[in-house]
Amino acid sequence: MSKVRQFGETVEGYNIPVLNEREIRATAGILFLFAFIAIMMAIFKGSFVMLKYFILGFLLDFIIRLFISPKFSPTLVMGRLIVSRQTPEYVGATQKKFAWVIGLALAIIMFALIVILNSYSVITGLICLICLIFLFFESAFGICLGCLTYGWFYGKKAQYCPGEICDLKNKDDIQKTSFMQLLIVILFIAFIVASVFLFKDTFSEAPRDLWEILREARG
Repeated sequence: MSKVRQFGETVEGYNIPVLNEREIRATAGILFLFAFIAIMMAIFKGSFVMLKYFILGFLLDFIIRLFISPKFSPTLVMGRLIVSRQTPEYVGATQKKFAWVIGLALAIIMFALIVILNSYSVITGLICLICLIFLFFESAFGICLGCLTYGWFYGKKAQYCPGEICDLKNKDDIQKTSFMQLLIVILFIAFIVASVFLFKDTFSEAPRDLWEILREARG
């Protein structure tokens, strides 16, 4: 029974329970996709139905993760199936648990405000934004923002962080960013911003049927 309820897995060579970062990132990607679609439907179509179902599933999933075991979390099982052929990347389970407690707290607030009270406000909008940011950083960059706050809250360094970000080390040359590279990024952003002003009228035109355009071009 203790093995079932243990938070994390016992792996040889690691002195604390660990989790597979690869399946966690895959899971974050799945959750981000459905959360993004649900939020966009709420914003642009005024339909909160999918968002309510997502919140319900998200809340149940995190309850299973924290109070039963991550190995029985439906979304983590899906993530495991997706990356099952990849070599595991082990991370400390303790900081992940702390991050998921934050996620559970946000899910409870959203469940109360959107599902039970059937309401929306600046509060729900901010929480949706926070959740999207957390999930995107986890899935795209492998950065657990909730895990970063673990050290601040407990005053000690977390063990076995993804990419060893918890350990201070000198960057290799391939990791360093030059002034020219930063300038290119700034110019790229400036180009996009300028394009919004220069082409807003052209880009706002509704697309036409391609075959109709070709027929007109042929005369």
